[in-house]
Amino acid sequence: MGRLETTAASDAELLRDCGERPEAFGLFYRRHVEALLAYLHRRTGRAELAADLCAETFARALERHAQFDPQRGPARAWLFMLAGGLLVDSFRRGQVEQRARRRLGLPARELTDRDLERIEEIAEARSGDPAGLVADLPPEQREAVLARIVDERSYAEIADELKVSQTVVRQRVSRGLSTVRARLQEREGR
Repeated sequence: MGRLETTAASDAELLRDCGERPEAFGLFYRRHVEALLAYLHRRTGRAELAADLCAETFARALERHAQFDPQRGPARAWLFMLAGGLLVDSFRRGQVEQRARRRLGLPARELTDRDLERIEEIAEARSGDPAGLVADLPPEQREAVLARIVDERSYAEIADELKVSQTVVRQRVSRGLSTVRARLQEREGR
């Protein structure tokens, strides 16, 4: 795959090829880093925490690239789901998970004041970009998607809490993710 072909490749193709071609993951990273940083900054309100979560998210994505299944949705949604899980864990633990970065041998990077300013600029510039894409889903779909995807809860657990069947929960998650997938494809110009 040449440089031009790599640039034109879909996110799914980049994730598929990154094991053999590190530049493929680099392109995937460059495509999504600003949107992910902006999303994490909006969720945390702290540039340094957003940067740590972003780094761990991409490290985890690199480790798990072979697990990505394009049949289940766009790669960007998969990336944001990874970030959402790390975000929830970081709030629960009071610190950012760093296991994936350590396993990959990625050193912690000290952020300069300019780095932090740049993250703030990115977040401000993308403040109108609904990175999570679930904010305006119908409430029952949003609740089911967040519980299943972000909180990684089982369908049975969600169904018990909502007092509905697992089939209803599965339908809500499926419909919500279909809407998110369609919005992402629209934004990517497909």
